Order: sequence, then C-alpha cells, then structure tokens
Amino acid sequence: MTQFDVTIIGGGIAGAGVAQCAAAAGYSVLLLEKGDYASQTSCSSSKLIHGGLRYLETMQLNLVYNALHERASLLKLAPELVHPIPFYIPVYSDTSRSVWTLRLGLSLYALLSGFNKLSRYKEIPKKDWSLLKDIKTEGLIAVFQYWDAQTNDQLLTNSVIKSALNLGASAHSHAEFIKAEKLSSGYKVSFNINKGISEVNTLMIINATGPWVNETLDKIYPQVKGCNIDWVQGTHIILDKTAPKKIFYLESKTDQRVIFVMPWYGKTLIGTTEVVLEELPEYISPHAEEIDYLLSVYQSYYKGELPKIIRSFAGVRVLPKQKNAAFSRPRESIIWQSPQNPHIISLYGGKLTTFRSTAKKVVKQIKHTIGPKEKCVNIDNLKL
Repeated sequence: MTQFDVTIIGGGIAGAGVAQCAAAAGYSVLLLEKGDYASQTSCSSSKLIHGGLRYLETMQLNLVYNALHERASLLKLAPELVHPIPFYIPVYSDTSRSVWTLRLGLSLYALLSGFNKLSRYKEIPKKDWSLLKDIKTEGLIAVFQYWDAQTNDQLLTNSVIKSALNLGASAHSHAEFIKAEKLSSGYKVSFNINKGISEVNTLMIINATGPWVNETLDKIYPQVKGCNIDWVQGTHIILDKTAPKKIFYLESKTDQRVIFVMPWYGKTLIGTTEVVLEELPEYISPHAEEIDYLLSVYQSYYKGELPKIIRSFAGVRVLPKQKNAAFSRPRESIIWQSPQNPHIISLYGGKLTTFRSTAKKVVKQIKHTIGPKEKCVNIDNLKL
C-alpha cells in the first residue's frame, strides 16, 4: 500500500497551501478534493488580498500585521495573479466612522504594513470628487484613498496546487474521503476515486475541509473531538455595469458593516454578507434577503437606475462559536491538534490572504509530530 507522510483532505486554498509548504519541506504529500479544486469557499471570497482595515476596530492587530506582510509576499511571488488596486472610502455626515477615526485607522494600517509602497494613503481634495463617477456627493464630507490588492481566488488556489505538484506532491480532484482508521503507526485512509475505492497509509492527516471540518472528523476512527463552530454564509452579487479600476469601501446605513464594490472582469462585484446558519445546507446558495441587503447598500450610494444582476454566489466560512455578531468575531485561523490524537490537525477558519502563514504553522506542527525532513526548497522563494 502506498505510504505518505502527510495526507490533506480538502483542495481549497488552505489545503493547497499546506500541500505546497509540506512538499517544500521534504514531506511526501497526498491532497484529496471531493470536487474541483477551489470549488467551494475558496472561489466565493471577496477576491481580496488585504490586511483587513476593518479588523483594526476589534483590535486584531496581529492578524492585520500578518496579513499586510503576506500581501507584500504575494505581490512579489504571484505578480500575474495578485494586483495592487486603490480603495476609496467616502465619508458622509451620517457615517458612523468619523474622519478622525479613519485617519487614525489608516495611519495604523500604514504603520503595520512597514511603510512599504502600498502603505501610503491620502485624502482626496473636494475639487477631485468628480472622479468618483456615480457615487452620491450629497452629505459627502471627505474621501480617503489607500491601497490593497485583488486576485482571482480560484486561479490562485490552482496555481498553489500546481506548485505543490512540481515539488513532488500527489493530488486528486473528484476524490471523496470515506474514512480513516488508526494503525500502529499513522492511519489508513480510504477514498473514492474513479468509481472505485483506493487506500493509502499516512503518518498524518490534515483536515482542511472548511465548513465540513467536523463532518470530516466524524469519519476518523477512533473519534476525534473538534471545535464548536458557527457556519457563516457570505453572498456576493455581480451587476451588469462596468466598474472603474478602484474599489469602494462603503458602510451599510442599517448595521454599519463594511461592503466592497469592486471591478470584476469588466463588471461590478458587491459583497459580502455575514449570515449565521443554523445548519449547513446540502447546496450553498445566496438567500433572497442577502441579495436585497447588498442592493440596498449599493442604492444608498449610487445614482441612476439599478443595473441587472447577472450572477450571485455564496460561500460558507467557519468562525468560533460566540454570542456576538459575526462581523466582530476574530478571524485568525485555528490549528486544532489534540494531544490525544497529534497525528490529526484540523484547520478552522482563516483568510485567503494569510494561507501561506497558516500553512507554515501547520508544517511546523508536522515537524514537531513526526520529525523534520530534508528541505527541498525555501517556500518564500517559490513564484506562483
């Protein structure tokens, strides 16, 4: 039976990142994905590589610092996939975040980024507000511009998987994990591929199945306890309207959440919502209420007739189970490794931007559990 050091279940950005990092560290790696790579949460993000300006409000300074430095790395390592793009924040007389609050936040954002090329922000003079095009100017008192980056999340994930394959990893899409059983050393992993069942032995299992993370743990014997989580759905809509090459950072008038209005392949992308689900549906799709919410935010800022919706999509992410609103909960990924079952690591949550740093932490745990291998290559030098 084929033997691997590490078997990763889940072919989204988290699993792809661990596959690349583990292969670069010299481990034999198998990646299994039930469907197409990056076909669930990892293709339903807001397509941003960013520090997360709004996370400063909840004092997640470490997350923002890490994300900003990962942004810099991805701009260097994946220049064809990750592109700088200007963000604009219009401030109105009824905006809950004051001009001084935003100045302070943007200054801290620049400080945490290390004052690199994208750290600069500025206040747009009133004489240039006409450059904002369709944005309403009634009650407008200030406009800020800063920088972050945009990507195609699905193409980025596939590029990371390709990098892992080039480093010697094995990967299978349309390979459904069935179960894993404890052996004297490691686990026997069974999966369905090409309408047949295949089995491999592995020293470690990395559970990177996103919202299905605890369902996956239920298929591992003996049973492994997971974290208590909430499923949070985020919906985006694409409007049949040409968008300028800039992103607008807009505050919802109803709940003060941040909504992005972005260019996307010549159209306008708007997102996202945050709806806590009671249960995980078999098919993830936008709710009518979420679409109405995004349209209402758009209409509160833009003049003219409402463009036609040409597409909507939704993804589900995992957040720690808490009583407070999803918008204010911590976004750091949780790397769950039980002392009783150290050969199984489960990933909860995380951000597209920080997939590389999460992968490095996982590989550090792999090294601690089964020992180091001879490193193949420095992952920080791997172009995508």
